[in-house]
Amino acid sequence: MNAFWREYAENKVALAAALIVLIIVSAALSAPWIAPQDPYDLAGLNLMDARRPPGFVGSNGYPHLLGTDAQGRDLFSAILYGLRISLQMGVAAGLVALSIGALLGILAAQAGGWIETAIMRVVDLQLSFPAILLALVLVAVLGQGKSQLVIALVAAQYAYFARTAYGAASAERRKDYVEAAAATPLGTLHIVFRHILPNVLPPLIVVATVQVANAISLEATLSFLGLGLPPTEPSLGMLIANGFQYMMSGRYWISVYPGLALIVLIVGINLVGDQLRDQTNPRLRR
Repeated sequence: MNAFWREYAENKVALAAALIVLIIVSAALSAPWIAPQDPYDLAGLNLMDARRPPGFVGSNGYPHLLGTDAQGRDLFSAILYGLRISLQMGVAAGLVALSIGALLGILAAQAGGWIETAIMRVVDLQLSFPAILLALVLVAVLGQGKSQLVIALVAAQYAYFARTAYGAASAERRKDYVEAAAATPLGTLHIVFRHILPNVLPPLIVVATVQVANAISLEATLSFLGLGLPPTEPSLGMLIANGFQYMMSGRYWISVYPGLALIVLIVGINLVGDQLRDQTNPRLRR
């Protein structure tokens, strides 16, 4: 494990990305304590403070470092809570999609026959559709809300995990030690959890890192289009959408700062995932 982290630290870009992601996650988790304003507290908002530039001192007496949005919310506070929501949606969707995809992929590889054919044909069919299109349809059918959005994101992403788990499990199942274990009285579940799953998890973790970033991007896109979270939730996509109409009037900060926070988070997670992929795939090692 120490050798793994030493090799990771040799890539300065990936190390910087990991530190940035760690800082963002820590700030998002600490939002209730470090944010100067609670964007959920409608009674604490003042419309007279709406659309004020960065550094403006509001009626509450403290400066708004990044300005305010169209509802008079402190933009720095709204971004912190928006990052919190984006991470919640991304991690929740990633974990559920990982569990479902891994189960289906390993089941297809282990069962074989018509079960393998049926599962993988469904997975391949879904992979032929753009994830954003499937998520749009499901959100339109299910409606707005956190639970509905997680379901839509999971349905749009589980196929990536299923295909990865199937490929890794199929390769492991053909190895001598797995075939030798299958010839013993050991049960199928013992073979799966003891021999196959530990070797399938590393590529799945790499895919999960990338898919969490994709889920965050999808959530922001759906919220920007008005199909994601409700307007009462300070999602980054919603913040960007609320300020988009004011861009031409010079009030750039309402959209630009949430957009920058979203870009930094997604790029940071992707860079971490790329480094993990390089380290877990021997063919990509230099």
